[in-house]
Amino acid sequence: MPRQVVILGSTGSIGCNTLDVIAQHPERFSVLALTAGRQVEKLLQQCLDFKPRFAALLLESDARWLREQLTISGSQTEVLVGAASFAELAGHTDADIVMAAIVGAAGLLPTLAAVKQGKTVLLANKEALVMSGELFIDAVKHHQAILLPIDSEHNAIFQCLPPALQAHSYQGSLPQAGISKILLTGSGGPFRQTDLALFDQITPEQAVAHPNWAMGRKISVDSATMMNKGLEFIETRWLFNCQPQDIEVVLHPQSIIHSMVQYSDGSVLAQLGNPDMRTPIAHALAFPERIASNVKPLDFFNLGSFTFERPEPQRYPCLGLAIDACRHGQGATTALNAANEVAVEAFLQQQISFTAIAKLNALCLARFASHQASQLDDILALDAESRAYAQQQLRNFVR
Repeated sequence: MPRQVVILGSTGSIGCNTLDVIAQHPERFSVLALTAGRQVEKLLQQCLDFKPRFAALLLESDARWLREQLTISGSQTEVLVGAASFAELAGHTDADIVMAAIVGAAGLLPTLAAVKQGKTVLLANKEALVMSGELFIDAVKHHQAILLPIDSEHNAIFQCLPPALQAHSYQGSLPQAGISKILLTGSGGPFRQTDLALFDQITPEQAVAHPNWAMGRKISVDSATMMNKGLEFIETRWLFNCQPQDIEVVLHPQSIIHSMVQYSDGSVLAQLGNPDMRTPIAHALAFPERIASNVKPLDFFNLGSFTFERPEPQRYPCLGLAIDACRHGQGATTALNAANEVAVEAFLQQQISFTAIAKLNALCLARFASHQASQLDDILALDAESRAYAQQQLRNFVR
């Protein structure tokens, strides 16, 4: 029987790519449920194409429209509404695989719901680990869930681990496996060579134009500031049971080497591929088997040169803030993630400048760096408090 898949965030980039891979393997996978935020027309088309048993939206008005359209089309898909329905579907008895692809803090609770039901969780929502790393990993262990990383960098690291660590990468020992360092690669975003004097003039349209990857607007801005790499740094710490000193960020503008693992004997293993998220999605959907993803293999004769650089602290202050937060602990990473979501949204709404994102994040990190948050209620309360503080401080940066 095909494995039943729930996609949290089906209308986003990861969700759409997941459906593309599933469509290539109807004998292996069937869509049980799709959830979305506000892209209701896209969700309608996905329901008509993949015929899930369930679909869910946040707002009643959107859900009502979707029900009407599905009824007209003769669809049997049941439409649910509200954030609680996302968690309900993520933990559904019939679900085998849950793709956690909701962007931001909103993805934490439904992803945890899947973990607590012992599902195979394909983690594309990095904020789940940034906000609640220790609690999240403890839940994975306790409920014997299977956790597989989808971010291209973490999936690359996972693929470069020895088989014994792949089984439970989040609780193995890197030194005992002969691993000395994890090399986390990043493209450097669209402003890697832009004059720093021009950063105050950067527009949202420029910031979302990533040179290599097609992503959503929020993630694209995070890539431009390299906060995305900072969040991935924190995620790496939890996914692979390591410490900040075990991780190094390497700029690789070509985005062909997706990350590397350095071993104590001097070897470095790297995972290479075209910059297409269907590769890690296909890897995780079928793990430990390999299936086609419809991604073209690398043409080594036309690749050109690979280059590597150290990230400049003055160009990417958000990366430094995230690494500092990782060293401080769970409370700091929760607060920084919340502040960054507020700051990026304000930038996208043209309320603040590009450089103000890092300044607002720095204020919030300084305010909450020493806060402790180990229980879910504490984490959610700190997230809310950090957002409120960031909103208050926005007025100091409004144009």
